[in-house]
Amino acid sequence: MTTAIFNQQLMNLQSNLLNFAMTLTNNRDDAYDLLQDTTVKALTNADKYADDANFKGWVFTIMRNLFINNYRRTTRNRAVVDTTEDYYHLNLSQESGLETPEGSVAVTEITEAINTLEEKFRVPFSLHVAGYKYEEIAEQTNMPIGTIKSRIFMVRRMLRERFADYAC
Repeated sequence: MTTAIFNQQLMNLQSNLLNFAMTLTNNRDDAYDLLQDTTVKALTNADKYADDANFKGWVFTIMRNLFINNYRRTTRNRAVVDTTEDYYHLNLSQESGLETPEGSVAVTEITEAINTLEEKFRVPFSLHVAGYKYEEIAEQTNMPIGTIKSRIFMVRRMLRERFADYAC
């Protein structure tokens, strides 16, 4: 396909792409940004388009992949990692039980139990408690995902056994 034909087909799809971008983003400005990013990406990768492929499908796939990648990036950037020693405060509700002596003792004991763990168990478990997915933890710690899952499971089991007397 010649460059002129490629550009003409891409320009003919702009209104369809904008509609698709609006359904993905639900925001007009974000939709225009996504449309522009898609157009630029398609133009820079025009040499990778195979003539026997569905052009419209190829361009829409570029847009969908850009949207997914941007969504994942912004979600990851919004994640807050608490680097304090008080890991247990990260996911506590307002009614955490810290107001009662029993609640503060239990939290202190759990925190001490977590802090006494070897680093190879403490780090993956703390990241898991902070809301990271297994894949993200494996990527950050450069360990296989199976190892991460096993270590988190072992810490949970150890904590459950150690604090079985607190169960209601």
